[in-house]
Amino acid sequence: MPISPTFVTRFLQLVTEKRFAEAERVFERLRENAQKTEWNMGYLKALHGMLLAQKLNDDRYVFILNANLNNAKELKKYRNEFLKHAKNVLHADYDRGFFSAWAEYMRVLLKMKPEETRIQETGKAAEKVAYMQRTLDASNLP
Repeated sequence: MPISPTFVTRFLQLVTEKRFAEAERVFERLRENAQKTEWNMGYLKALHGMLLAQKLNDDRYVFILNANLNNAKELKKYRNEFLKHAKNVLHADYDRGFFSAWAEYMRVLLKMKPEETRIQETGKAAEKVAYMQRTLDASNLP
């Protein structure tokens, strides 16, 4: 049986929300139902690593701790990079599965945080408009 995209999405949401007990239950279900292929093993290893990184807040998992998971531009950049590796036929199946899981995580994060990201981007636009307004006001001084 292939890995359920619905369960993967739920797992990633739970990990992001730091609901680790529920995430572990979903992960066990994913692991039990997945076929024992190299691709699936890589995919599941990545999912498990994501859970551990968030749960343990460990420096060994620097990427996830240092990434700005609220920045849509950054998430898209990471997702594209992971997809490139996931599609690269020079990588082993295990690696392609691993990178596919990370690309999926970036996709889920982009879907989960659109409002926060829009507020962030709108805030930056508002700052630019305010700066331009102050500049224009300053130039109109006698």
